[in-house]
Amino acid sequence: MNQFKDREEGDAPSKPSLCGDKESQNKTQRSHQRKESAEPEPGPEPSCVSSKSDESKELGTVFKEQPASEVDLQSSEVPSYQSVQQRQTHLDSIFMLLEENIVTFVKDELKKIQKVLSSDYTECLESQREYEKELDGEDEEQRRSSRDAFLKITLNFLRRMKQEELADCLQSKFSAPICQLQLKSNLKQKFQCVFEGIPKAGNPTPLNQIYTELYITEAGPGEVNNEHEVRHIETASRKPVRPETSIRPKDIFKSSAGRDRAIRTVMTKGVAGIGKTVLTQKFTLDWAEDKANQDIHFTFPFTFRELNGLKEEFNLVELVHHFFTETKAAGICRFDQFQVVFILDSLDQCRLSLDFDKTKILTDVTESTSVD
Repeated sequence: MNQFKDREEGDAPSKPSLCGDKESQNKTQRSHQRKESAEPEPGPEPSCVSSKSDESKELGTVFKEQPASEVDLQSSEVPSYQSVQQRQTHLDSIFMLLEENIVTFVKDELKKIQKVLSSDYTECLESQREYEKELDGEDEEQRRSSRDAFLKITLNFLRRMKQEELADCLQSKFSAPICQLQLKSNLKQKFQCVFEGIPKAGNPTPLNQIYTELYITEAGPGEVNNEHEVRHIETASRKPVRPETSIRPKDIFKSSAGRDRAIRTVMTKGVAGIGKTVLTQKFTLDWAEDKANQDIHFTFPFTFRELNGLKEEFNLVELVHHFFTETKAAGICRFDQFQVVFILDSLDQCRLSLDFDKTKILTDVTESTSVD
């Protein structure tokens, strides 16, 4: 205390020496701190009065040599880089597995497509049924969607390769089983019931319950009888020229004994109201219910009542698409590879000028013309 008082009360020259020493010491410390921490150069040099505050600043400068933010940044950069590497490695492994699954799927589907193209329709249908069984399960809809998408991709590539005929054949064969099921379902709904009394106003009755087996016989050449119906009734009891052969409806297209050629055209004739229309309905219903004629791939029943109203020109495929829209939705544009039956019912109601002598006969199913 005495020394401190002496200094305060002493001569003036002692102050500069003390302050000068303090200043030189502070300058040395500041230059040393500037080299180590690369901090900005501090402000004006302090006076001797602020020597205590300079010491507190000196402690603060030492504390800032390694800021907390820089330490946190360095520690956070390492796991961030590692996480990016881990994500990339994980993504690479996923895509390798994805590639293996896609390649396996493509190879399996291409084998099935090749089998479909190299087989007849019956084998194709069996292959489709086996494939449908494979789809049974929780992921049925997803797998069917993938299969349909791959079929579209295959058709697109075939057409880009200028393989139009092969693409059409593939589309028809692959879509045919599904189209056949839809067609059978629609025909069952249409023909499983008949209406007693006024059509569409009477009571619907199942056709299978009221159908009576007709006695069908093999007649002579397929010619239209121009006689009036009354003449048929009058001559119904006449003895036939040759023995009659009974034919069951499901055997209409089967060749009789001694006939080598397959039957391609059948014309039924008989007394009005005897049941010719019901016979065609029963034939169609049995096919749709898988009871008979399963060697037939498609059955298309037309009525002249419907055909009379057509004014536009159609080719054969367009005519089928017009009346049986499921075939158009399936993309079937050719039927030469299928067994197809066309039924033309109610010929007596035909209002078309059917002149086969003067009318041009078309053999190209892609050429459009009027119905008559």
